[in-house]
Amino acid sequence: MLLMFFDFPWWAYILVTLVLTHITIVAVTIYLHRHQAHRALELHPVISHFLRFWLWLTTGMVTREWVAIHRKHHVRSDLPGDPHSPQVFGIRKVLFDGVDLYRQETRNTATIEKYGKGTPDDFIERKLYAQHFPFGLGLMLVIDIALFGPIGLSMWAVQMLWIPFFAAGVINGVGHYWGYRNFAPTDASRNIVPWGLLIGGEELHNNHHAYATSARFSNRWWEFDIGWLYICLLAQLHLARVKKVAPKVCNNPSKIFCDADTLRAVITHRCDVLARFGRSVRRTAMEEIRKRRTALPEFKYSQLRYVIKHWLQRDALTLPAKERVTLEQMLHSSAVLNTIDSMRQDLAALLNRSGITTEQLVKQLEDWCRRAETSGIGALREFSHTLRGYDLPSKT
Repeated sequence: MLLMFFDFPWWAYILVTLVLTHITIVAVTIYLHRHQAHRALELHPVISHFLRFWLWLTTGMVTREWVAIHRKHHVRSDLPGDPHSPQVFGIRKVLFDGVDLYRQETRNTATIEKYGKGTPDDFIERKLYAQHFPFGLGLMLVIDIALFGPIGLSMWAVQMLWIPFFAAGVINGVGHYWGYRNFAPTDASRNIVPWGLLIGGEELHNNHHAYATSARFSNRWWEFDIGWLYICLLAQLHLARVKKVAPKVCNNPSKIFCDADTLRAVITHRCDVLARFGRSVRRTAMEEIRKRRTALPEFKYSQLRYVIKHWLQRDALTLPAKERVTLEQMLHSSAVLNTIDSMRQDLAALLNRSGITTEQLVKQLEDWCRRAETSGIGALREFSHTLRGYDLPSKT
């Protein structure tokens, strides 16, 4: 007997719809995102193909296209060329019309060719999933109506809107516009809320941008990544194998000089280092703009605080043009702020430097700490001690 003949209460249809959409977001976060785009885990072929099939039914998204667009987003995050940044296109465009930005980028063959490597290219992908994706959406409509009767049409409509709104809109839009930051990558990524069941752990977006190849998105003890919970369950059933998770930050307060372990630790945790730098000097920076308000009469104090906050959370070069102009005038008016900015830029450059030996980088890191300690700025001096304390996990 078909389910459509059962007299379900209204709430049961809502519950079933939420379960169906939840499976879809799980397929996006585990299969498309963590498995295909970042290779953070391996999936058993049965699980991998089920999730790929489910996405064909409920989204019509092609694996190669999604992966290519997401990888390009990481390369160009919040810069011109990012396929869906609210910093580039505006929050309204990404939040309410993010699916259009996605479709535009799917027509960019250069993006697909460059960033879509390593995705499924078997017979069923080429001849069915990629070529006849509208058929999957139509099949899902038939299934919903067959199982649930006329209300199945409404359930199908919710399924069709779920990913365009939550993934293309909320994650790509709000996740780069509002929220809190644990780390300081160069982009504007943010964690939307501490707890989020509707989008499978993807709400921990800043954590993900700090450690892009980690299979686990949660980082603080109070953050909950339901996608990671499912991955752990699959691993227990030998249906998944985790390849990489974000390492823990280790601190050895007894270290008084930088060494090779310090260097490896700070490079591994560069986004954590820069976030701690921002938090360490924030009070000093705020006190400085209070002292210098009279030198900047054209700006409101709240505006200056806002720019300072953004400046310490991300690279100054990625700030919006208006904020960069304000920041430049603040730096020109204050030797303290100018020193903080110079030290942050030097530290960021050091953490991303290549082409020189480990010994040279260790010496540069130690020199940076000494400059911080002799800068005359207490917050920099204290942070240099924190920086020297970064260490690798104990091997015992």
